[in-house]
Amino acid sequence: PPSSRHRDKETEFVTLCKSLHVTDLVCDHAWTLWKTIQDSVEELEDSQKSLWGSCLFATVTDMDTASFTLTQLLKAVSLNVKQFLALVRKMDVNLDTISTKVNSALSHLEKKYDVMLALYQSHKPFGKTCFLQLCCIDASHVLHSAGRALQMEDDLVISFQLLLCTLEFCIKRCPPDLLQPLYKSAISKVQSPPGRTARRSQSKAKSRLPESEVDLQLLKTLCQENDCNSEEVKNVYQTSFSAFLDSLDLSGSAHLPQVGLDQQYQEHYLKSRDFDGRLFLDGDETVLVPKVDMSQVERTPKKMSDEDSTLIPPQTPIRAAMTSIQQLRGDLTSSGDQPSTNLATYFKNCTVDPTQDVVKRLETFGETFSQRFGQAVGPHCVALGRQRFNLGVKLYYKIMEAMLKSVLLFHLISRKLLNDSTFHTSLLACALEVVMATYGGTGGYNQGGGDATERNMCFPWILDVVELTAFDFYKVIESFIKADPTLSKDIVKHLETCENLIMERIAWRTGSPLFDLLRQEHEGETAEQVETTANFSQPLQHNHTAADLYLSPVRPGLRVLPPETAASPNTQASSQPPTQPVSQPARPLKSNSLSLFYKKLYRLAYTRLKMLCSYLLSSHPELEPIIWTLFQHTLQHEHELMRDRHLDQLMMCAMYAICKVKTVDLRFKTIVTAYKNMPNTSQDTFKHVLTTDGNYDSIIVFYNLVFMQKLKTNILQYASTRPPTLSPIPQIPRSPYKFPNSPLRVPVSSNVYISPMKSPRMSPGMMTPRSRMLVSIGEPFGLINRFQKINQMVNSGDRSFKRSLDLGSTPKPLKRLRFDMDGQDEGDGRFVTLSLLYFCLIASTRSRMQEQKMKEDAESRRE
Repeated sequence: PPSSRHRDKETEFVTLCKSLHVTDLVCDHAWTLWKTIQDSVEELEDSQKSLWGSCLFATVTDMDTASFTLTQLLKAVSLNVKQFLALVRKMDVNLDTISTKVNSALSHLEKKYDVMLALYQSHKPFGKTCFLQLCCIDASHVLHSAGRALQMEDDLVISFQLLLCTLEFCIKRCPPDLLQPLYKSAISKVQSPPGRTARRSQSKAKSRLPESEVDLQLLKTLCQENDCNSEEVKNVYQTSFSAFLDSLDLSGSAHLPQVGLDQQYQEHYLKSRDFDGRLFLDGDETVLVPKVDMSQVERTPKKMSDEDSTLIPPQTPIRAAMTSIQQLRGDLTSSGDQPSTNLATYFKNCTVDPTQDVVKRLETFGETFSQRFGQAVGPHCVALGRQRFNLGVKLYYKIMEAMLKSVLLFHLISRKLLNDSTFHTSLLACALEVVMATYGGTGGYNQGGGDATERNMCFPWILDVVELTAFDFYKVIESFIKADPTLSKDIVKHLETCENLIMERIAWRTGSPLFDLLRQEHEGETAEQVETTANFSQPLQHNHTAADLYLSPVRPGLRVLPPETAASPNTQASSQPPTQPVSQPARPLKSNSLSLFYKKLYRLAYTRLKMLCSYLLSSHPELEPIIWTLFQHTLQHEHELMRDRHLDQLMMCAMYAICKVKTVDLRFKTIVTAYKNMPNTSQDTFKHVLTTDGNYDSIIVFYNLVFMQKLKTNILQYASTRPPTLSPIPQIPRSPYKFPNSPLRVPVSSNVYISPMKSPRMSPGMMTPRSRMLVSIGEPFGLINRFQKINQMVNSGDRSFKRSLDLGSTPKPLKRLRFDMDGQDEGDGRFVTLSLLYFCLIASTRSRMQEQKMKEDAESRRE
């Protein structure tokens, strides 16, 4: 029975707490959390005990007082890892139930679990491909222990490389009779049993064997069979894996370890208090993937060919990562880590040869990058960080040369660009980001902004490493993509996401040069506004070069000519830049970088707004252009509201304000419920908003204290019979970063679609099920409305919203929203209502006065 302290709690809950050895304080806080979400239990449709376990996890994570491991909790409530992670997130019914700290812990656990699952799925086939029968020790024991000891369990590529190192360690210590022929023949003679003389020498030698401890031939065979770079794996072996072997005195052992690994793993497992990876070997239900997930694994059908009927392996996360890395390395095989002859010629033709500055800059950043990489991944990975940096240097030189070849620049312009340190740093940072995204997965970017841990190397981590502002980094993205047509679609998408993050949030941080340009534009020091509304209907031109942006602001007459109008570099005209007549007064400088930034910003802002309006205001289409006008006005004339804030925060406030003055019942809790289901969003955007004096609160508090106070006059104008002129709708062009790979309908047919041919350098073995062409004739596709939607999308030519939300009807509002001010769950409408009444009264009075005056004037004329 419960003690007197826990009489208010259910007996089963107290029993669960005692079985997990939690303190009374944790028990109290978890019960309070349970009572908070109890009203929504029926909506969650989960067992009460499972929800209790979720409350306990959230509580101990917030309080840093965990007395149980995640595996112990999962077994106590009968859930597997995926079910549990989903349940804790579903618990956030009021959008403030789960703290940022808990959400960050969930993301870390999910990433670690996905990596371990991928390794387990890759490890299982090795039992058949490497061994004739099971060895006396499973290689995964060594892998798990190594991963825990080296703290690399959440890096997929390094973990897989460790798996190959582990297999090399186990294979060469197995009796040859247990090995498959391929690996039996791969073991080099160096690993043959030593003779008597050699044994005497070994007994006198140190316990640590030299570099020959690694069987390079065997390691190379393992790498070839798994599309992995052998030099990288060798580096991981000689640094990280050897250090692990030394810690267990296994470096010089000729036998498989019998004891010690399990105990070491147990120590690390209890210290981290997450899930026990050894349970994969036992088929334990707490780590098994739900069947619904396994059914979604894509498999390529067997080729219908007599010559080649091989079955292409399924597209696993590891195979996808290895394919991307192999493709990147293949594209850089001809590129060195030194400037090519052509690039060296460009450098020498500059007034000041930038070669020494480039080399010195690379040396400095190479050391910094390697050290920071080691801090984030592990102390034994500094050399691995240097390898990835060198790969980025090759890409940096390749793109730089392509940029200089693609556009015929004036000599003066090109010389200035090559001596611009910001340009070189930006180009290097972009190349390194491509490498990091290729190795770490293209979905990596820190959306929340405040919960990145030390180990998070997602964008914008690279900007901090090279000490580069986001606004300067944005200038190189478009030129980088256009200069390298071999970039994969995933990498291009990743860079586009980075560009959007910069426009949404990162470029608006205090200290950004963007604010200096805006101040100059406001004070008339530049000849170009951010973008006139008259240009909204014009298509966005994508012929900007790096020189256009990095040498901006420049005199209007010094614009870089496009390729079709530029003079030849050998002509006399190209060597002399155009100059303005002395008699003409100097005009203000022209900021191309600011103009292009705002052009892209407006189009991104309208795209986001249109998506949210289509979800929430489909019955009020007339409000979308009004909301956009207020939104655009805020970005152009009240840009200080964006300082240290997010673009979507102003969007949601603009939507709420217009609905308020137009008497449309749309509450903030409904807006944020819809917003959190939009792609690339974070709950921090509406939970953690800068209000005043460095304080942060919910978006409702921001609306009441900041947004409404700043824009109340402008907002109330939309209630007048003569509202402000509406801003034109920006033309949303097809993104210049998207490849034309989407199937297009054949004009003469209603149900035949074609896709472009894939790159010829992509061999069938490297292609994935997504990248292969699948032809279906007469096979049912599903409901007829699917075809109708595809046809409508293709016929309209508007592909920018093809991935817009398909969430059905208006979302169900949350029962309550507690992250507000003074217990209110909405923006303070009292001020709006009173001001609106006053505004309408004044407008009505003025109208009557004008009518009376017109009547008197008419009577006086008749007299």
